[in-house]
Amino acid sequence: MTISFNDKVAIVTGAGGGLGRCHALEFAKRGAKVVVNDLGGSVDGTGGSSEAADKVVDEIKAMGGEAISNGSSVTDKAGVKKLVDDTMAAFGRVDILVNNAGVLRDKSFAKVTLDDFEFVVNVHMMGSVYCTKAVWPIMTEQNYGRIIMTSSSSGVFGNFGQSNYGAAKMGVVGLMNTLKIEGMKYNIKVNSLIPVAATRMTENLGMPDAVFDSLKPETVSPAVMFMASEDAPNGAMISAGAGVFASAEIVHSQGVALKGDELNADMLAEKWAEASNMDGGKALKTGAEHTAHIFKKLAE
Repeated sequence: MTISFNDKVAIVTGAGGGLGRCHALEFAKRGAKVVVNDLGGSVDGTGGSSEAADKVVDEIKAMGGEAISNGSSVTDKAGVKKLVDDTMAAFGRVDILVNNAGVLRDKSFAKVTLDDFEFVVNVHMMGSVYCTKAVWPIMTEQNYGRIIMTSSSSGVFGNFGQSNYGAAKMGVVGLMNTLKIEGMKYNIKVNSLIPVAATRMTENLGMPDAVFDSLKPETVSPAVMFMASEDAPNGAMISAGAGVFASAEIVHSQGVALKGDELNADMLAEKWAEASNMDGGKALKTGAEHTAHIFKKLAE
């Protein structure tokens, strides 16, 4: 099976370098018209220049593809509107959105400022909301859409010094979990990427050179192509790095039902080992499944 994006239009945010650039180039190779969005700022989000996005557009055009650049910040509502307006003016539709733009302002929670915390959440979480909200009516109208959130192991599993980043990265999973349901009737599929890649955002993490070299961003992009394809899953979290791909899920234990008028915390403490035993655990797909599980357990 060959995944093709002929006649499809893809917006990739933060596509001036690293993962976003690789996604944009791969979309173009597979026939998509690509909108390369990048503010052109530094890793911490300061500064800005259109040069990075323009270079990627030049690369795409050099291979015979179609692309335009856009320098909007994903945190600017008017800028995001311009991003989508530019796309519609150039290509007339939006089929794929990859929410990839990101920044880092790492510090332990004790030391991080609230301004830095809020800024990182605004870029990753609200930036994904603004871009998704802007393309949503277009995708519902055309009865087709593929949206990819960029999550992180820092959000799904945790990482020291990244409370701001981790909060935002788990936030986009929560956004995905509702949109996967709301988009179903419009043939809109929403998935999340959990990437591990050697980019300028990870170059200061102290990885050995051999490890860093194996984590090429090109090895992550296949997951994005799959999540953007006709036969994409819906509501999946796909881990990708160095050519290793896996599915991550939020799993719920079978739990215990504590009953009686004397129900209290001491009873839970005594039964916690049983309640938290993950043997027979299940990945729940909706909030309704969670409620149904509780009443099923009570009925047993």
